Amino acid sequence: MRKEVAGYVAKCSIFQQVKVEHRKPARLLQPLPIPEWKWEMITMDFVSGLPRGKRGNNAIWVIMDRLTKSALFLLVKMTDPVDKLAKIYVNEVVRFHGVPTSIVSD
Repeated sequence: MRKEVAGYVAKCSIFQQVKVEHRKPARLLQPLPIPEWKWEMITMDFVSGLPRGKRGNNAIWVIMDRLTKSALFLLVKMTDPVDKLAKIYVNEVVRFHGVPTSIVSD
């Protein structure tokens, strides 16, 4: 009987569409704390898949202050090594605004 049920479930299109979650439901999302000073907490993300520019840049690195919503848009290459991105970060963010206490990224 077990083989018959397994065969029926494998052939039935309705049973193939229904997927059961085998884990506990996720908890409610907790909001991030509100920063007390500008450029104290930042978010960053990459916008990639852009056409190449004159200097070969094909992505934009977006760094945004969570309090004032002001943002920096830095042209980068997706093939840039991490040490080059770190130098850009220090020159463009840390030099003008200091080291943030938290960075949120995806």
